[in-house]
Amino acid sequence: MKITTWNINGLRAVLGKGIWDWVRAENPDVLCLQEIKARPEQLDEAQRSLFDGWQVAWNPAERPGYSGVATFTRQEPIEIERGLGFPEFDVEGRVIRSRHPGFLLYNIYFPNGQRGQDRVDFKLDFYAKLLDTCDRLHAAGENIILCGDFNTAHREIDLANPKQNEKTSGFMPEERVWIDHFLAHGFVDAYRVLYPERVQYTWWTYITNARKRNVGWRLDFFMVSEALMPRVKDIVICDQVMGSDHCPVTLLID
Repeated sequence: MKITTWNINGLRAVLGKGIWDWVRAENPDVLCLQEIKARPEQLDEAQRSLFDGWQVAWNPAERPGYSGVATFTRQEPIEIERGLGFPEFDVEGRVIRSRHPGFLLYNIYFPNGQRGQDRVDFKLDFYAKLLDTCDRLHAAGENIILCGDFNTAHREIDLANPKQNEKTSGFMPEERVWIDHFLAHGFVDAYRVLYPERVQYTWWTYITNARKRNVGWRLDFFMVSEALMPRVKDIVICDQVMGSDHCPVTLLID
């Protein structure tokens, strides 16, 4: 099974850049998109026709042109659930959970903390509420895959300039420790398990020609339950794929 996650930074914008040609060629079984910034009714007929053959679950934000996630599947999931069950997060369209044979898949756009301390606190509360939910699911015997834009780089290897960014949201200690908490609660960072020393990034700022210089951050993860890790065959960071300030990441799992 092939699962691809991608923060596309605006669905209508990237469709205009022809990224669906790459999706067709990659042909994932599940495609998890974050920061769609659109509602399905805002797409025109030609754009909607690109999704023929897909089952699509939408969770747009209430605020127009902001946030939102969508999960595309070739086979209809066993069930779909939108949101975390907390209104303060769910109005921002950040989560879709789908059930597939053998696991639950979370498509998540984690909050960005760069607009001030209140948003950092909001982000940390989101991490805490999600982990509480996952703890209950693990206790009930569920296997889980968390994928999406975590908006945090975990270790120094995960960004080009760690020293300069220690006080920047996305690499502050109080954010990074939440990745440690997930790893201590039955999850593994699948990419880092497979490639402990590899340096690759999934996001580059649009300014300072950062992508051309590969001055980036690894913000887009697959966190999988420890019990699922033996089934993971590969994680591919598709860092040559353009169209967004993030690149797609693909999980291959039996």
